[in-house]
Amino acid sequence: MKSTFLKITLMAFITVGAFSCKNAEKEAEAMTEVAAEATDMATEYTVDTAASQIMWEGAKPTGKHHGTIKLSSGTIHLNEGKAEAGNFVIDMNSINDEDLEGEDKANLEAHLKGTVEGKEGDFFNVKEYPTAKFEMTGIENNVVKGNLTIKDKTNAIEFPATVTMEGDKMLLKSETFEIDRTKWDVNYGSKSIFPSLGDKFINDTMKITVSLVATKA
Repeated sequence: MKSTFLKITLMAFITVGAFSCKNAEKEAEAMTEVAAEATDMATEYTVDTAASQIMWEGAKPTGKHHGTIKLSSGTIHLNEGKAEAGNFVIDMNSINDEDLEGEDKANLEAHLKGTVEGKEGDFFNVKEYPTAKFEMTGIENNVVKGNLTIKDKTNAIEFPATVTMEGDKMLLKSETFEIDRTKWDVNYGSKSIFPSLGDKFINDTMKITVSLVATKA
């Protein structure tokens, strides 16, 4: 009798666990959308990686740091000057700090990249995850929507941006917006993940500004 009760209880736990996992998967899927597809009328533009960059800023109670990250590739599809679809790949090995110099600069960049032995997973772990990616899912009222993948985690984001044309050149410039780094498992120094940190924490939110230049393919 006791054995039968234990089996029934175990099966109940397994069923509940499976149901919970499915719900979690559905919630995760709901956070992203299908990437936009360009129409036949759209013209493809290739991102100029030398002229494009992402600017970042991170802060903590005692100060803040800012810098840039380069892109390794990207395409934008335009129809009559309006972006229909697009994506770009971010070179995480290019993380650059602009407010420090010398050894301090090198140490911070190494920590962010995860190239310090024993601290690979603190931030972006570029050896395991050398690139990040953004895929546009739509643009409406000058708000770009898309899926951002960092460390194999994908979340939907959106940001205000303007698209201007200069001959065969397209310029996309976002307003500065914020993302919560912990959604991509970048948890080092996060007070929401480690409540015992007191005032020795790093803000979960990062400020981001995207600046893209692309030319007709």
